[in-house]
Amino acid sequence: MAGEKSIEGIILAAGSSFRAGTFKPGLLIGGKPMIALCIEGMYDTCRRIIVVGGHEFEQLRSLVEGIDRVECVENVSYQKGMFTSVKAGVSCVRGERCFLLPADIPLVPPRVYQQLLTFDADVVVPSFQGRNGHPVCFSSAIIPRILREPDESSLRDVVKSVGIRAVEVDAEEVLIDIDIPEDYDRVCQRVATTTRKLYF
Repeated sequence: MAGEKSIEGIILAAGSSFRAGTFKPGLLIGGKPMIALCIEGMYDTCRRIIVVGGHEFEQLRSLVEGIDRVECVENVSYQKGMFTSVKAGVSCVRGERCFLLPADIPLVPPRVYQQLLTFDADVVVPSFQGRNGHPVCFSSAIIPRILREPDESSLRDVVKSVGIRAVEVDAEEVLIDIDIPEDYDRVCQRVATTTRKLYF
């Protein structure tokens, strides 16, 4: 593992995937479940990866079962909104810094995680051509502040109040998410023409 021992990752995979019409973490991209691609992107950087589930939790757990350094945590309140999953994830963090990535942004390359770590700020995000994307890298110092927020709040509100350091990266993938079937088709086409390092 190339990353620092105090770095952890959170992948948010609790939503019902209503707009996609299917269980998104299990969608196959290049022959692999989407959740596996999310894990692979941060795997070399993070000593521990927390996957937060809710909808179809047992199915999600079966997808990540047996992957070293990956823990699956259930958010029983996921129907109240994504911020409840953020809180469920950060409450498990023991490292000094943590990445947070929605499970429908599966193509972030490993170099982006490493690049964000070179900047010392409470909140660091990647930016591509002036547009901020994911993952969010934050210091454990702001976790108590996140946990104090009501479930109806959002991570965006918290990080804006703290202040964001945006880092320009050469990776459009930080903006590419899968919300609808057409997004999925485009991502599959993109993966078919690229080479990724495979772990699982």
